[in-house]
Amino acid sequence: MKTIKISSGSITVSAELFDTSTAETILQALPIEGAVNTWGDEIYFEIPLQIALEPEARADVEVGELGYWPTGSAFCIFFGPTPMSAGEKPRAASAVNVFGRIVGDCAPLKSITGGSNISVTKE
Repeated sequence: MKTIKISSGSITVSAELFDTSTAETILQALPIEGAVNTWGDEIYFEIPLQIALEPEARADVEVGELGYWPTGSAFCIFFGPTPMSAGEKPRAASAVNVFGRIVGDCAPLKSITGGSNISVTKE
């Protein structure tokens, strides 16, 4: 399984990529940097890729999942409830291509603030 590293300030987490065309497209584009936006317990940032919505795309996601949001050309990291959530599970604003998941604890992501720089690199 292919892995990536996501870093912002002193926080670094690893993620494993699923075997999807979105994951492969993002992997080939690395390294990528952006400015963090937050939406509840979701980090998202625009990336320079245009990827179509996959047939398996969904708005209901699990804690730790990574998604690509075609509507905003954004890399999304879900680590808790969002404003669209009905409970404790994250829910995207609209369908995303789920392409990976954080390995280990997602709690450190809660301390990353909007406007921070974030980078994604191959591990």
